[in-house]
Amino acid sequence: MGLTFINALVFGVQGNTLRALGRDTPLNQFLAGAAAGAIQCVICCPMELAKTRLQLQDAGPARTYRGSLHCLAQIYRREGVRGVNRGMASTLLRETPSFGVYFLAYDVLTRALGCEPGDRLLVPKLLLAGGTSGILSWLSTYPVDVVKSRLQADGLRGAPRYDGFVDCVRQSYRAEGWRVFTRGLASTLLRAFPVNAATFATVTVVLTYARGPEPRPDGEAVPAAPAAPSGSGLAQPSSL
Repeated sequence: MGLTFINALVFGVQGNTLRALGRDTPLNQFLAGAAAGAIQCVICCPMELAKTRLQLQDAGPARTYRGSLHCLAQIYRREGVRGVNRGMASTLLRETPSFGVYFLAYDVLTRALGCEPGDRLLVPKLLLAGGTSGILSWLSTYPVDVVKSRLQADGLRGAPRYDGFVDCVRQSYRAEGWRVFTRGLASTLLRAFPVNAATFATVTVVLTYARGPEPRPDGEAVPAAPAAPSGSGLAQPSSL
């Protein structure tokens, strides 16, 4: 439910930010992606808080929450707005740079792979670029995600253990060593590739055939209409 709104927000903000920056450069791709990542935290943080609490609660009649909205309502009733946004700082620390890497990597990879309309390998190339971008994005900030998840689960069973982000990092490292910050990485990357491959490929193909190609020289000012990579007729997700 949350990802529907998140993806709409992310691709829209990224495209508008890139046009506002004026030029389609690697730095601007990163900045536009980072802006999109930061803004979508207003949805992402409460959504992941509810997901974490639901996954950790007891099953059967002993369960505390009936669903995502009931979970958020209960948290709001007990802790207010601050409780619903628990882990916001760590979510911002994760999402801002990771989405910058996400869009930068996709832009670089689609150019390097020569993704062109009419190429019989277009869809496989887009899937490869999207999936690889998702993996690089997660690798760039995964330790922050571990800390965020621990903060959002803190207090679910018993008294809260952590005083904040730094305290969580300190206690986690002291108790379990540096490997704690890579826990669950393999399963996350296995999920990241197909999810992001499908997301980027779908958005790019739909834009390409719905709006048509608009190739432009490298470094030229980004037009109001949908833009494509240098030397390519392929519409990019940033054209949203």
